[in-house]
Amino acid sequence: MFYNVLKAKDIVDLGDEKFKREILMQNNDSNLSVIAIKKNEIIDTHTSICDAAVYVLDGEIELHFDAEKFKVDKGEILMFKKDTEHKVLALKDSKFFIIKI
Repeated sequence: MFYNVLKAKDIVDLGDEKFKREILMQNNDSNLSVIAIKKNEIIDTHTSICDAAVYVLDGEIELHFDAEKFKVDKGEILMFKKDTEHKVLALKDSKFFIIKI
């Protein structure tokens, strides 16, 4: 086991990139990642092989599932089941945790 204290807002630095992901912990298909994305950028449609939760650390994102979309603001969490096709749109410069279990 390891112990580490991190400032979540400082984990990922985008620099000039539009999107960046940092995996913090991983065990088989489960993982904890931090994603940073610039305003108006899109993470294209994909499917998670695990149940997942998205927690917005900073900014505002929109998750699209088929015909439904959900706005997730700083401090909010959205959970969804595995095998759910979705995409992400950044409404503001944003950072969020993705927890896959």
